[in-house]
Amino acid sequence: MGGLAIRDEGGIAQSLWNKSTNESIFAIYTPYMLSLASGKLDSGSFLHCIFQDLRFLEASAEAFEMAEEFSDDDDDKTVIRKIRKRVLKKMEMFRSIVHEWGFELPAGNISDRAMIKCTDFLLATASGKSVREKFPGKFATPFEKTKLSAYALAAMAPSMRIQSFLSKEIQAVLEPDENIHLYKKWIDSLASKKFEDSAFQIEELLDKLTVCLTGEELQFVETIYHKAMKLQVDFFSAQPIIQNTVVPLYQAHGSNEHNVLICSGFDMTCSAVDSGALLADVAIIKSSKTVKSNGDEPNDDVTSLDNLRDIWSGLHGQYVEEYEKCIDNIMLSEKVTKFDFESLCEALEQLSDLEKMGNLRVDNSGVLKGLHMDDIKWAAEHLIFQDGCLEFFREIEKQENVGIDAHILSYCWSGDLIRSAFNSGDSKCPNVYSNELLFTESISTGEILKKVQSPIEKLQTFNHICKNSNNNGPNLSVYIGGSVEDLLCLLKADIGIVISPSANIKKLGGLFGFSFVPLFSGLVKKQRELTKGSSPCWKGLSGTLYTVSSWAEIHAFILGV
Repeated sequence: MGGLAIRDEGGIAQSLWNKSTNESIFAIYTPYMLSLASGKLDSGSFLHCIFQDLRFLEASAEAFEMAEEFSDDDDDKTVIRKIRKRVLKKMEMFRSIVHEWGFELPAGNISDRAMIKCTDFLLATASGKSVREKFPGKFATPFEKTKLSAYALAAMAPSMRIQSFLSKEIQAVLEPDENIHLYKKWIDSLASKKFEDSAFQIEELLDKLTVCLTGEELQFVETIYHKAMKLQVDFFSAQPIIQNTVVPLYQAHGSNEHNVLICSGFDMTCSAVDSGALLADVAIIKSSKTVKSNGDEPNDDVTSLDNLRDIWSGLHGQYVEEYEKCIDNIMLSEKVTKFDFESLCEALEQLSDLEKMGNLRVDNSGVLKGLHMDDIKWAAEHLIFQDGCLEFFREIEKQENVGIDAHILSYCWSGDLIRSAFNSGDSKCPNVYSNELLFTESISTGEILKKVQSPIEKLQTFNHICKNSNNNGPNLSVYIGGSVEDLLCLLKADIGIVISPSANIKKLGGLFGFSFVPLFSGLVKKQRELTKGSSPCWKGLSGTLYTVSSWAEIHAFILGV
């Protein structure tokens, strides 16, 4: 975990919640939450979750009582007392809604394992037990004991905040006239302003009580908050579901009989930087070191440093200008009335000549000449990945007895760069299909072995992978990308996922008749369409692409928590 931005305008509570983005995404993509959002959740599963939630509310009421006892400020005590009363009212509301539906909550006081972990952690923190283990002998004075209230609130705040978030996310995907949704009243109650006010009140008090804490103590607050949030996600993930669900994807399609084929672009999809620009930077740095080692007098084999910078700047500028003109020219195509894949293929052929000419100019420029294989490895070590990308592919490696094949398709000039970037530590690289730098005795000749240079060639490579997958069973193909070069593969795949679609992709969608649907919204619709005993139906060339804002959504959808 990184350092806390504790002086942000939103305060420490907002900072902690912002750091929990991935956890909140994993929670919303659990089978339980998706089934709840679809309105098709089995009533038994719903009642089980409510019953467990009541156990947590009971523990919360007890924890607030402890927090009030440790506090030495009358105003703080009053706020904590009010929040505790709201918790008790919430418990009554839960029971009332359940009875209104004609259901009965299970008798007894039995908690499942996931909820026991939540309540044990909450009460151990609120009582000061876990805190005293962290800071032994530190809470002898009344002033020190007041800090226990802050720790208790740090353990309680995630539950309120994530429930408010989840209910609002679900509320946003409900049909406007969806009054028949069985759980709408429940969702509306948790998405209400009253519930939001309660969550905010806890966070506001947490901000106030942490002002006097030391850096080490604030770090412990973050640890508590993060652990409590993770336990909440684990709780939702552990909820028993008796019906078929569309998540996680691999459970429905990854087996000895079926194969999930994951293909992804690389530049600006996996990487956070353009690989071409990175290689050029490394070449310029390499040239700079070579010039200095020769007493500022470059050899005949070394292009002068300033000239190399100018060459790269010219190559890049020319490519960008020609690319924009090409896209503008494509946009002059006649608008179709329905999705037309063939017309899109013909239009994107215009990019083929541009990409091939650009690569040929790089060849002839000598910009990449003289790079050592060690330079490529150095660049790979310093390549920045999109948040969550590496974790996703590493998790695929861990999956046993699951048919998931991972592949990278890229315009990158160096497949070695991609392989080295993925092969950090004990991790293995997905299969890589890209261009390659040519080497003589580990030294680059500056020439590029051209394999994948255009959207059409990417599509041909993708089709080849699908046809020749190692698994003998039928494939379900998933393509992940974010740029125009990925567009044909995205649309051909059974499931095309676009990470933060570019303006050019959106414009092409309007012209050639394909649409964009937020992934969560699309999954809710798929879940509604599932019938008993059926499996989700995914089909390529549907004209629908699914959008996400991060790799965490992709991870949660395909692999689950």
